[in-house]
Amino acid sequence: MQRFDRAFVTGASRGIGKACAINLAQAGFDVACTARTQREGEEREHSSTVRKSDTRPLPGSLAATAAAIESAGRRALILPADLLDREQLRSAVKTVVDSWGGIDLLLNNGRYIGPGHMDRLVDTPLDLLEKHLDANVMAPLALIKMVLPEMLERGRGLVLNMTSDVAWTDPPSAAGSGGWGLGYAISKGALHRIAGVLAHEVAGTGVSVVNVSPGFVATERIAIDMAEFGFDASKGAAPDLIGKVVAWLATSGAADDWNGRTLEAQVVAGELGFS
Repeated sequence: MQRFDRAFVTGASRGIGKACAINLAQAGFDVACTARTQREGEEREHSSTVRKSDTRPLPGSLAATAAAIESAGRRALILPADLLDREQLRSAVKTVVDSWGGIDLLLNNGRYIGPGHMDRLVDTPLDLLEKHLDANVMAPLALIKMVLPEMLERGRGLVLNMTSDVAWTDPPSAAGSGGWGLGYAISKGALHRIAGVLAHEVAGTGVSVVNVSPGFVATERIAIDMAEFGFDASKGAAPDLIGKVVAWLATSGAADDWNGRTLEAQVVAGELGFS
């Protein structure tokens, strides 16, 4: 049974990424955390529509996540980075490799946050669609290319891509009325295809590439931003539930069985008795 102990998590300042980082630490991982928000109270654009701007501070930060990791007795690295900045991502990976000697687990959880997420196509500038694809597809691919050669050389490694049901299901209505925008759907659809292709390339090497589908989760941003678009956070699962499943996958020896497949986190949580 393989064991991994050095994780790199994107989008780790809040929500699912933060929960996964903390649960991985509690399971014995040192965790390198990357996101844009370094400290509580920072203002970042997080409006989902081109109709308005919203830079209100959201709860969560890399500093808070790192503190929770260290409280669990593990090492944390704070690595501020924007998924749209490839050089920042390269620098972050280099810092982890130089500091800890390598990365055993890569969790591509972060995604594009900003206008165009909940806009209809006629209202969405093409450059915002490109940002979705760049952050949600090309950035994870860039990170995979950075860490995969070392994983293959060591004969162990786990790449997890946080996918979404929007990759294979149609919305119940248009964006802004309970559905979602095209940028989110096409980018998650593209991300979703990576695991199935790479699974054949890494088969038998000790490396696994797995999709994790969290389902509807009551993150801080869902609660603060998404009610106006028809999403009720009270109906979502807790982020910690997804974190527990990710930590289980990384430590149970089940990763090989899930290579190239999609793990539906809330279903698996129920089967394992997590709550």
